[in-house]
Amino acid sequence: MANTTSFDPFAQSFTLLMRDGTPFNVTIPDLDDFILYSVQISITYAAQLGASLVFLIVLLLLTKPDKRKSPVFILNTVALTLNFLRTLLHCLYYTGPFSEAYAYFGVDYSRVSGSDYASQVAITILTWFLLVCVELSLLLQVQVVCVTLRDGFKRLIFAFSAMIAGLALAFRLALCVENSKYILSLEPEVSLQWLASASNITTSISICWFCAVFVIKLGFALDQRRKLKVGNFRPMQIIFIMGCQTLIIPAIFSIIEYWVPLPSINSHVLTLVTIFLPLSSLWASASVDDRKRSMEQQMGHGKLLRSDGTATPRPLIGAKFLDSPHSPSATATTRTSNSGLPSPTKPHDHHLDFDLEAQKHE
Repeated sequence: MANTTSFDPFAQSFTLLMRDGTPFNVTIPDLDDFILYSVQISITYAAQLGASLVFLIVLLLLTKPDKRKSPVFILNTVALTLNFLRTLLHCLYYTGPFSEAYAYFGVDYSRVSGSDYASQVAITILTWFLLVCVELSLLLQVQVVCVTLRDGFKRLIFAFSAMIAGLALAFRLALCVENSKYILSLEPEVSLQWLASASNITTSISICWFCAVFVIKLGFALDQRRKLKVGNFRPMQIIFIMGCQTLIIPAIFSIIEYWVPLPSINSHVLTLVTIFLPLSSLWASASVDDRKRSMEQQMGHGKLLRSDGTATPRPLIGAKFLDSPHSPSATATTRTSNSGLPSPTKPHDHHLDFDLEAQKHE
C-alpha cells in the first residue's frame, strides 16, 4: 500500500532505442518540457512575424511617394522585411524535422534535409543584416538631431556612435560565422555561449547609446522652446516619446532575459527597435501634415474675408497669422552530441537552436 501511494504516474519514463540499438530513457516531465518549450517559442516568433508584416504594410501604405526614396524609409523597409523573413525561418525550424521528438532526444538529425540546414544558416545571416539596417538607421537619426550642434561636438558624438555600432556589428558577425560553422558540423569550435552573450550586451549598449543621444538632444530642444514660449511642437514631442520607448523597452527585454526563464525573450529587442523606428517617423509626419493642412485652411479663409469687398478685412476670431509671435514653427548552449541514460532534465538547455536567441544564458 505504501508503494502505491508513493508512485507518481506523471514521473514515469519510457525507453527508446538509438539507431545502433542502444537504449535510452525519456521521462514524461522531459517530454512535457520539450513540448511546452516548442509551443512557447513558436508563439514568440509567430507574434514577431505578424507584427513585422503588419507594420511593413502600414509603412508602405502611409508613406508618401516623395518620401519613399529617402535613406531612412529604405532602411526601415529593408529592416522590416529582413525581420519578417528571420522570424518566418524560426517558425519553420520549430515546426520542422529539427524539432521532432526522436531527433531531439536521440540527437539523430539524419533525416534533416540540406535545405533545413541552409535555412538555419540563413537565420544567422539575416540577423546580422537586420542589425546593420538598425544601426545605420540610428546613425542617420542621430546625425539629424545633432545637426544644430557645433562641429566639434557633432563629430565627436557621431564618431563615438559609429564606434559603438561597429563594436556591436563585429560581435554579431563573429557569432554569425561561428554559429554557421556549428550548424554545418554540429561541433562548436569555440564556446558560443559567451559570444552570444557578448553580442546581446553590445547590441543593447548600442541601442541605449543612440537613443540616449536622441532623447537628450530633443529634450534640450523642447526645454528651449518652452523658455522661448514657442508652442505647437507636437511632432518633436512625438519623436521624444518614441525615442524613450525605443530606449527603454528593448533595454528592459535585453536585461530581464538573464532572470526571466522565457524562451527567446532577447529576440524581441531587434523586433521592437525595427518596429518603433518607422512608427515614430510615420506618427511625426502625420502630425506635421495635419498642422500644415490646418494652417492652409486658416490662410485660405482669411483670403476669402479680405476679398469680399469690405474696406477693412477682419481676421477670423482665434486665427493666428504667420507673423504672430505665437504662430506654429516648422520643425535602431552549447549542447552535447551525446545522449544516454538518463535523458536531460532541461530540454531547452541543449536544444539545437542554432541562432542561440532562444537559449537562456545561465
